Amino acid sequence: MDVTFQFDWQAAIASIPYLLEGIPWTLLISFGGLAIGFIIGIVFGLARISRSPLLRWPAIVYIEIFRGTPVLVQVLFIFYGLPQLLGGPINALTAGIAAIALNAGAYISEIVRGGVQSIEKGQREAGLSLGLSRTQAFRYIIWPQALRRMIPALGNQGIVSIKDTSLFSVIGVGELVRQGQVYIATTFTALEVYFMVALMYLAITLSLSLALRLLERRGLVGQ
Repeated sequence: MDVTFQFDWQAAIASIPYLLEGIPWTLLISFGGLAIGFIIGIVFGLARISRSPLLRWPAIVYIEIFRGTPVLVQVLFIFYGLPQLLGGPINALTAGIAAIALNAGAYISEIVRGGVQSIEKGQREAGLSLGLSRTQAFRYIIWPQALRRMIPALGNQGIVSIKDTSLFSVIGVGELVRQGQVYIATTFTALEVYFMVALMYLAITLSLSLALRLLERRGLVGQ
């Protein structure tokens, strides 16, 4: 049997206003989670390179758990599992932000560790010889250089986290994919709608990539 299919551009365009309603939620979950994850990453990244086992080993355990398990499993555990332990429900938006924060925090911890350790030890020793304390040497010499080197990797993690939000439709968060699923249920235009969803994700991630390239050209990141 001959089956022909024609892409319906009108249906794709008609879905845009509905899909746009999911973008604020996508951005809120991804950037809200990344902001918290950056703080977590700094804390656990520095703990990871600490000489104290009491700081280093908890950091290692956290990093390995959240890097070694899928973000989908993490958000399902937070949304469905934690309420049984806490005795009360967790909002889907809160669960999504928490999952991004904890997952991204684990990866950012390793980015922070790598960035700090990439700075030559001689620079810290030079700061100490000038009369700076270890904290001052880290704050004024090591950290600013390490942060510049970390920005490309942090940008890549941001892109990954934005795409990870597409998984949170399983808990009912009204982000892009969820909006697309609801729209498809009434219009039966899956190909066209998911095509537009992909384009919107691409537009968001390309915008972030272009911003990072602009920073690199201006010499604000890297070596």
